[in-house]
Amino acid sequence: MLRVLLVCLAVLLLVPTWAGSERLPLYRGTPVIHSKPVALFPGDPKRVKNGVLTYLGGVELTSPDPAFGGFSALHVSGDRFRLLSDGGALLQFRMGADWQVRDPHVTELAGPGTGWEKRDRDTESLAMLPNGDMLVGYERHNQVWRFDRNLRPVAHAAPSLMKPWSDNSGAEAMAHMPDGSTIVMSEAYLWPRRWGFVALRYPGGDPTVAGAKPRVFHYYPPLHYAVSDAAALPDGRLLVLTRSANIRDFFTARLQVADVRNLKHHEGVKGKTVAMFEGPVLHDNFEGIALTREGDRLILWMVSDDNQSLFQRTYLLKFAVAY
Repeated sequence: MLRVLLVCLAVLLLVPTWAGSERLPLYRGTPVIHSKPVALFPGDPKRVKNGVLTYLGGVELTSPDPAFGGFSALHVSGDRFRLLSDGGALLQFRMGADWQVRDPHVTELAGPGTGWEKRDRDTESLAMLPNGDMLVGYERHNQVWRFDRNLRPVAHAAPSLMKPWSDNSGAEAMAHMPDGSTIVMSEAYLWPRRWGFVALRYPGGDPTVAGAKPRVFHYYPPLHYAVSDAAALPDGRLLVLTRSANIRDFFTARLQVADVRNLKHHEGVKGKTVAMFEGPVLHDNFEGIALTREGDRLILWMVSDDNQSLFQRTYLLKFAVAY
């Protein structure tokens, strides 16, 4: 018993950064991932219309690995998927028309903290730049990091305008726009409430460049809803995913379209709700969206964050968008 106590004491002395906070779970290796088809309307599986969306299929993803889940952002290119967890783990895999996950592998991204605590790598958003680099938003530290094609960190920044964002409020959403700019959005109102959700638009496209100066605008989601992700529409408008939580429905989501073209500095904008994930529609803590093209169809992908909870699920859904 004495030997055990001495070993524990030695561990505490050798790892002084630990202060009793939540330990970040890490993947044990290559994860085994199972997929199970789900209906958009569980009570009426034949229904596929939800506002401007037409359901093309979807799955619930599960894995025995305790690190699996918590996905807050995603990117899709062809049959290749990137799902970013809120613990800094980037899960990549291929998936075809049969909805089976193939060739999964995980990269634990670098970040602003030591990696011991979950807050050290609380990654909430991503955006792909034209050169293949990936921008990642870190909540709590309020930073943006840029990674190259090999997922090596090449630059990062802690923008002064993000400093007032609270520990759990940003950068929650990020989108690279058709005009070359990049938008980074907070998920919490700043006081006074009339300011809305603060968003930063970087004309040069890269928030990590020294001296990058963003334009500020304010986003007004539906009452009791918060921004959880965003994606650029081909015409320059912004597709915004918002979510809410309440005792009756647990988590619900609303998809909005906002015209952010030609906004003036500090101007506010409201989105138009084009689809709702509540009531009879499959709903959970949807936090990530991505847009792709299949021929002449615009495709929307959505992923939910299960918070690694027994009461939530990881859903990956596919829609055709009529915008």
